[in-house]
Amino acid sequence: MKRLSVFLLVVGLVLGLTTSSFAKHHAVKVQQNDAVGKYLTDTEGMTLYWFKNDEPGKSSCAGACVGNWPIYYRETVAAPEGVAQEDFGTITREDGEKQTTFRGYPLYYWINDKKAGDTTGNGVKGVWFVIDPDNFPPK
Repeated sequence: MKRLSVFLLVVGLVLGLTTSSFAKHHAVKVQQNDAVGKYLTDTEGMTLYWFKNDEPGKSSCAGACVGNWPIYYRETVAAPEGVAQEDFGTITREDGEKQTTFRGYPLYYWINDKKAGDTTGNGVKGVWFVIDPDNFPPK
């Protein structure tokens, strides 16, 4: 009986660690810096962007565009504090790939962001921007 109890305790700890690691791996964070203010990132701190030419539920970025602006997709996303879980969703793009959305708008990375905290894609060609969850979508 004692062995069974120890076994169940170990299994429970392993499952608990796995579950918390999974949740952390798929969390979105809110970061802030002086240059852009508040913005969304993935768990690793890589900035997430939106494309002004997109519409809610539809990506306008395809082909070479996706080469520069890789899609962000996670099957499930843990919303950061102060952001509603239902603000995140998933679309299926015209190319058949899935993409995570924020308030309906598809999310992307920028190929030139090399490390956590980089926001070099903000303002590119006047159509790519970081996402301030307090003021999104912009009016």
